[in-house]
Amino acid sequence: MSDLAGMRRDYVGEALAPEHTPDSPIPLFEHWLEQAVEHEGLDANAMTLATVDSGGHPHARIVLLKGLDRDGMLFYTNYQSQKGNELAHVPQAALVFWWPGLQRQVRVEGSVEKTDDEQSDDYFASRPRSSQLAAWVSQQSVEIPDRVWLKERLARFEQVYVDQEVERPPHWGGYRLVPQMIEFWQGQPSRLHDRVRYARHDSSEDEWHRTRLAP
Repeated sequence: MSDLAGMRRDYVGEALAPEHTPDSPIPLFEHWLEQAVEHEGLDANAMTLATVDSGGHPHARIVLLKGLDRDGMLFYTNYQSQKGNELAHVPQAALVFWWPGLQRQVRVEGSVEKTDDEQSDDYFASRPRSSQLAAWVSQQSVEIPDRVWLKERLARFEQVYVDQEVERPPHWGGYRLVPQMIEFWQGQPSRLHDRVRYARHDSSEDEWHRTRLAP
C-alpha cells in the first residue's frame, strides 16, 4: 500500500473573511459554483448527498446538482431508491461540494422536499432520450442478476416508446434541499483554513447569521 500518511498538499487559496462576504450565502455560493465550473469542468456540480434511514444510520453517495432557485438546491432521482425511501422517513439531508482545483469545500444542511410535478416534468423533458429511458429501466437500489437484465428491460422500453416521446415515470422526479446552514471552507497555508458559516433558525427566515469558525 502507498504511504497515505505521507501524502500531503499545501493550501494557498484566496483569503475568506466574514466581513468581506455578502449578507446571504446564496450569491457567494453562486459565485463559487461559477468559478468551479470554469476550473473543474463537468464535475463542478457533483456533490455528496448524505441521508439517514429510520434507524438513524447514515448513508452517502455522489449526485449532481441540477439547479438553484430562491428556495434551495435541486437534484433528481428515483423516489423508490434507497435515498428516496430515507428522505420519505427523515426529510433532512446534508450536501458537500469539493473543488480541489480551487481548494474549496461547501457544506449544506437543511430540510428536503419534493419539487412540483411541473418542475420535474420540465427537467425530465430536457434530458437525453437515453437518460429518459434509463429512468424507466432501472429499479434503483434493487438487486439484479446481471447487465443482461438491464439490456432486456431497455429493449422492452425502447419498443414501448418507439416513435413517441418518453413520459416521466411517476416514481422519478426532483427534490429541493432548503438550506438552514451553509458553510464555506477555503484552504489556507499551515492548515489554518478559513471557514465561514451561515445559519438561520428556520428555513422561512430571510436573515442569515454569519460567523467565522476555527479550522
